[in-house]
Amino acid sequence: MSSESLTVFERAQAYRKTTEFKRLLRYSMVSVITTVFALGLLGLFFGVLKLASAAMCNLLATAITTVPSYYLNRAWAWGRTGKSHLTKEIIPFWVVAIVSAALSTLVVHLSAAAAHHVTHSHALLTLVVEAANFTTYGVLWVSKFWLFNKVLFKHPHHHGHDSHAESADAVLVDEATHSASR
Repeated sequence: MSSESLTVFERAQAYRKTTEFKRLLRYSMVSVITTVFALGLLGLFFGVLKLASAAMCNLLATAITTVPSYYLNRAWAWGRTGKSHLTKEIIPFWVVAIVSAALSTLVVHLSAAAAHHVTHSHALLTLVVEAANFTTYGVLWVSKFWLFNKVLFKHPHHHGHDSHAESADAVLVDEATHSASR
């Protein structure tokens, strides 16, 4: 039976056993951790301490959370150990982080400016700023996973597969396909 004839449920069950799914799950957990951390810092810097503009507080919160995000993604989500490679991992990660922070900060700035026309409540303004940050990173989340998985933390190729684990994933999916046809 071909993979096209598998039901969505059977395909999902087979995908659940792959290394890519496990990375996606760990990447999701890192995203939850860093999002809570970033929103907490943004709320503290902008909402409570009123350190600076919404845009500057967003940049500060994002810069602080990018460091643990790198290490959690590299070590836990993608299982990388040892010394980080400057040109293959560190620089590309920071380029993505800077572009993401710039987009987030632009959206935060525009949202705060628009909210100033509607309310004078700093608490409501803080909620708008937090929502702008959350929404921007939510939109970027999928593209960042693809970039990290396929480019940044990509495993070296072995015999046409990303890694030995990927070869095992292909076998698991193949076994799921065969068992579904029985």
